[in-house]
Amino acid sequence: MIVWINGAFGAGKTTLAEKLHDRLPDVLAFDPEYVGFLLRQWAPGPVADFQDIPLWRKLTAEFAVGLCREYQRPLVVPMTLVNTDYRDEIFDLVSQAGMDLLHVFLDVPRDELRRRIEGQVLVPDDPDRDARTREFRLGNITRCVAASSELPSETLVLRGDLLTPGQLADQVLEAITTRGWHEPAGLCGRGGG
Repeated sequence: MIVWINGAFGAGKTTLAEKLHDRLPDVLAFDPEYVGFLLRQWAPGPVADFQDIPLWRKLTAEFAVGLCREYQRPLVVPMTLVNTDYRDEIFDLVSQAGMDLLHVFLDVPRDELRRRIEGQVLVPDDPDRDARTREFRLGNITRCVAASSELPSETLVLRGDLLTPGQLADQVLEAITTRGWHEPAGLCGRGGG
């Protein structure tokens, strides 16, 4: 089972992933940003957004599937993925590999996202990089909020501003149970439970 936690920067994806880990201690965390960092280092040419690299999308799907299969543990992926073509590409690769995927989207209003991002310290030891990262996130609010209107029908949409992280985790766990993924044998393939 792969739980992909999607939503805008500042929506609470990482916090929800941590809550899920608290409640499902065997869950593995995977942050595809690290795949992007590697590609940015080694891919030829300048890259503004590593999600634009086709290899990032392929490796992200393969890495997620590989982690889940190799360790036979559920996987939680907190990652903003709002380009519908890229999202569909990754999710199709995961599906073709025979993996169940629960797509969770944290829906948070624009003003609340701005408030959260402006209040975060993103890179504590590097004020210039912190400011650039904040500007990048603020500059993507409109695009990320708009993505909520183009979600697949099976997406679990949760209001990240109205529910506490614990309540959000409850909703995700309920969806996992409803899908029959509560048995370890069903956590890393289809037909679980």
